[in-house]
Amino acid sequence: MSLGEPNLSRRPDGAAFVIALVLALIGGVIIWQTAQMRVPPIQAKVGPQVFPYVIAGGLILLAIFTAISAFRGQFPEREKDNYGPMLWIIGGLVGQMLLLGWAGFSVGTAVLFAFTAKGFGRGPLWQTLPIGFVLAFIIWFIFSHGLQLALPTGPIERLIP
Repeated sequence: MSLGEPNLSRRPDGAAFVIALVLALIGGVIIWQTAQMRVPPIQAKVGPQVFPYVIAGGLILLAIFTAISAFRGQFPEREKDNYGPMLWIIGGLVGQMLLLGWAGFSVGTAVLFAFTAKGFGRGPLWQTLPIGFVLAFIIWFIFSHGLQLALPTGPIERLIP
């Protein structure tokens, strides 16, 4: 079987159909929301509506081609999902969301960094947590003091004047 020929021995790919549906829905929502925009007549031809329509059209075309490829069975076989790394990363995201409000940006982002590193098979948490904290603190300092942007502060960030 060559690269362009459909795989007739496989059923249509249901997951790809779901992806095509989601792409089409996102494109439809963008079109609907863009149509709701109030635009002054002077901007009616080339204004703030042009690019959302272009993006929505691209998403709908991508949805159509994805559905065609799914129907023809042209997607490669997928490997079995490995839930361990996904759970580490999701746990890091949940940890960051729970910690940002009271522990601050540096601690919350350090947890996300360490859990994501663990999900990708890198070092133990006792090693990646301090690395993540130092990197997150540097980022917080640059954004907070250099760019004057407000990131969530915790007890550690409040020690810096």
